Amino acid sequence: MFNPSSDDVRRFFCEIYRKHRASELLTPLEAIALDWIVQHPEYENAFADVEAALARDYSVEGGQANPFLHLSMHLTIAEQVSIDQPTGIRAACLALSQRKGSEHDAHHQIMECLGQMIWNAQRAGLPPDGASYVECVRKR
Repeated sequence: MFNPSSDDVRRFFCEIYRKHRASELLTPLEAIALDWIVQHPEYENAFADVEAALARDYSVEGGQANPFLHLSMHLTIAEQVSIDQPTGIRAACLALSQRKGSEHDAHHQIMECLGQMIWNAQRAGLPPDGASYVECVRKR
C-alpha cells in the first residue's frame, strides 16, 4: 500500500505546479491533480516554493486550511469514483454532483463524509465503514 509522508505529498503537488508553469508533460495522475490545483487558485502560493511548503505548519491552531490535505482528499475521492470503491460511491457522487450543479461542490460535501468515516474508524479502532460513507454521501 502506498503511504506517502506529508513531505512526499507536498513535494508531489509542488512538482506538479512547477511542471505546469514550465509547460512540461504530466503523468496521468499528475494531470488529475493539476485539474484540482487549477480549481483552487487560492492555494497557488502554497505550491510555488517547495522549501516553504515543507516548512509550513498547517496545525488546527493556525486556523488555515491545509491545501495539501484538501487536494489529497480531492484525489482520493476522484480515485474512489473512478474504481467505484467503496461500491456505490460513483453513483452517489454523480447524483450529488447533479444536485449541487458541480462536481467540485460535491467533492467538498463528500470530504465531510470521508473525514467522518476516517475519524469514526480511528476512534473505534476498526476498518473504515465504506457502506456508511456512501450512505452519508447519498444523504447530502
